[in-house]
Amino acid sequence: MSLADLTAVELLAKYRDGSLSPVEVISDVLERVAAREPEICALYALDEAGARAAAQESERRWRDGTAEALDGVPVTVKENIATRGTPVPQGTAATVLVPAAEDAPAAARLRTAGAVIFSKTTMPEYGMLSSGVSTFHRLTRNPWDLTKTAGGSSAGAAAAAAAGYGPIHVGTDIGGSIRLPAGWCGLAGLKPTHGRIAVGNPYAGRAIGPLTRTAGDAALALSVMQGYDPRDHTSLPLASDLFDVQLKGLRVALLLDAGVGLPVDPEVTAAVSATASSLEQAGAIVEPIPPIITREMLDGLDRFWRIRSATDIAALPEERRAKVLPQIRQWVSTASDLTAADVFHGYSQMGAMAAAVTRVFTTYDVILSPVAPITAFPAELAYPTDDPAKPFEHIAFTVPYNMSHHPATTVNAGFSRDGLPIGAQLAVPHHQDLRALALAAYLEVRLPTRPWPSASISG
Repeated sequence: MSLADLTAVELLAKYRDGSLSPVEVISDVLERVAAREPEICALYALDEAGARAAAQESERRWRDGTAEALDGVPVTVKENIATRGTPVPQGTAATVLVPAAEDAPAAARLRTAGAVIFSKTTMPEYGMLSSGVSTFHRLTRNPWDLTKTAGGSSAGAAAAAAAGYGPIHVGTDIGGSIRLPAGWCGLAGLKPTHGRIAVGNPYAGRAIGPLTRTAGDAALALSVMQGYDPRDHTSLPLASDLFDVQLKGLRVALLLDAGVGLPVDPEVTAAVSATASSLEQAGAIVEPIPPIITREMLDGLDRFWRIRSATDIAALPEERRAKVLPQIRQWVSTASDLTAADVFHGYSQMGAMAAAVTRVFTTYDVILSPVAPITAFPAELAYPTDDPAKPFEHIAFTVPYNMSHHPATTVNAGFSRDGLPIGAQLAVPHHQDLRALALAAYLEVRLPTRPWPSASISG
């Protein structure tokens, strides 16, 4: 196995016993990047010289006995999570590029913990797509199949993790933007309890979380990034849940029909049902449940997000507005047809979703579902529907937990006939993030696996 494919847990153990150096590891990661990046296009603002210098400093700390929690572990951070000195284009050519004045809270915590942040990762236009389509970045592709999307909006983070650009990658999620790409790339992706990781620029439903190859690495990343930061009034103090779960008697709600959106592919249903059977065999009580959200809820959210984006784009000068992705401009073009009552009703549907999810957790400990109703779609499409009028038909399993603030993580449940990963989602009550990851860790060694697509598959 290449050093670039080792988990963060494995790297730290080897740094600790002196059998491996951060300098060796970052060199191997950068070699992997050089080999695969031309076809995957996952990175933005790669800093090789800075990475090598940081790895040398980490090597010194390990030698001196002053190493920190993530010292020497290669990490990438999504483009819209600010890092000092690097512009934040938000995936669009319409942005004026101004270097960020400081690290966002999550990036600052990673640096303090000794992580080697060697690059940012790509995202689609304004983070409003579940693909890698962008007017600023090159098109990000799925390492499992280069004709397919890696998902979005944490497109580059997911592609980098699947391709083996080191073990820990950090994304953001407002409707599924960590979990959807994680599911389509075979990863553990955690959208934590709202506020557990300070965002810095909070917005309803927005969260920051890790995308990794293992649940153990996701838990490690969470432990470093979590905690209150005064720059985010929604952030929370350190939580005390445990990386542990008791399966016997665990009450699992099996949600196979979101009730709205794209129909669930039979292969996805089969893989998630097999995941439920694995839990049942371990003593969990699994019961099917009806859909949690409704068409009214999803359409209301669409209307609210559309007016928000239309307002932001309308504020741009005409020459910059013209640079926005055409599909986004088409989506917001109908915003002027909405009344104040439409927008207020749309806003109210966030609360309606939250209430609907919370009712389920009065009876169940876990909600198990697909991450998405389909496997990864063609990379060139902005949306799986290829229709700007129907941009959110694939997020009905993920978006409810953004609105309800519940933690939800992914685990790879199997593979399609075409060899594409199929993600299962595990949502749990507030502040049980580590328990969700422990459940994912239990499953990831019991569900179907395949070798990671670390080597080039371009032929």
